[in-house]
Amino acid sequence: MDFEAYPFEKLTSLLEGITPNSDFEPLTLTIGEPQFQTPDFIQEVLKQSTPLLNKYPKTVGEPILKKSQIEFVKKRFNVALEMSQIIPVFGTREVLFNFPQFLLFDKKEPTIAFTNPFYQIYEGAAIASRAKTIHINLTKENHFKALIDPEVLQTCDLVIINFPNNPTAGSMNIEELSKWVEAALKYNFVLLNDECYSEIYNDTPDPSLLEASLAVGNNDFKNILVVNSISKRSSAPGLRSGFIAGDAKILKAYMKYRTYVGCASPLPLQHASAKAWSDETHVQSNREQYKKNFTLAKEILGIDIPKSTFYVWLEVDDDLAFTKRLYKEKNLKVLPGSYLSRGDFNTKHVRIALVENEAKTKEALLRIKEYVK
Repeated sequence: MDFEAYPFEKLTSLLEGITPNSDFEPLTLTIGEPQFQTPDFIQEVLKQSTPLLNKYPKTVGEPILKKSQIEFVKKRFNVALEMSQIIPVFGTREVLFNFPQFLLFDKKEPTIAFTNPFYQIYEGAAIASRAKTIHINLTKENHFKALIDPEVLQTCDLVIINFPNNPTAGSMNIEELSKWVEAALKYNFVLLNDECYSEIYNDTPDPSLLEASLAVGNNDFKNILVVNSISKRSSAPGLRSGFIAGDAKILKAYMKYRTYVGCASPLPLQHASAKAWSDETHVQSNREQYKKNFTLAKEILGIDIPKSTFYVWLEVDDDLAFTKRLYKEKNLKVLPGSYLSRGDFNTKHVRIALVENEAKTKEALLRIKEYVK
């Protein structure tokens, strides 16, 4: 399989041989990894659950975890899921990679479409599935929204969208998502929304594709799936806790496939994750921190505060040149937009992950402002 190098590998190669300005402490705003401590109450449950390491975890997931995820979906999106409509997964990265392979295996000439720029695991899954790939371009001109093209969609077996979006911070409202549900039913493709940033918002929460499915009367979620994760909302990427939810018929077959994959989460992680999914207080605290960071970005860089995510999709003249010079002159790392996309339309953006504390974020933004001047 001929996989592209991951964006962070490309960044390492790009910056190789450059000596950064030693007048500044190194700062890295490249990876979407929260730099805040995982809350103590989650860590305590993890510690108390270590005696369970003497047991094999079930692929289907422990009832305590599954119920907490179902409760989260009900509280957050007002969607009541049945046990057959959700599967706990070992982080959404693994499911985003192996679900397309499962779904497309029996297709003679599989076709997958996904939003561009993108989380590179989508592309990896397409390559592993030997699928034809179609890019749904998110641009400044279309306000970073996924537009429906009937000619393209009627050829697709699987479409992956990602809203709230990484890296553009674009959002889709429930009316826009509803049109996508209708298209999935009309053209008979499976539609999956990667909703891992749904809990990082500034004022108004983003809707789920599940809500949109109910809004158009697709009450059994035919052809509709979502994935979500605890990594961003709870500052706990190491727990590797996520879920895939929606069409029970698809999930029943996928569950059988998963018994062979061997991605069951260790029991202590499941118990700690269940506690995290059940609590909202710590999530609100995290949101407030990200909101402060974006307030700083508006004050210092003059950008509009995005509705969701913790990313700034900053427009520049040349993403590679900007990244290299910023590192050399200000000892600050950001990620070129072209490393997160295909085609040349995103060479004029860099992604900045505002995942640090307020002091470090302010320092980084001031360096960018000085550099831009």
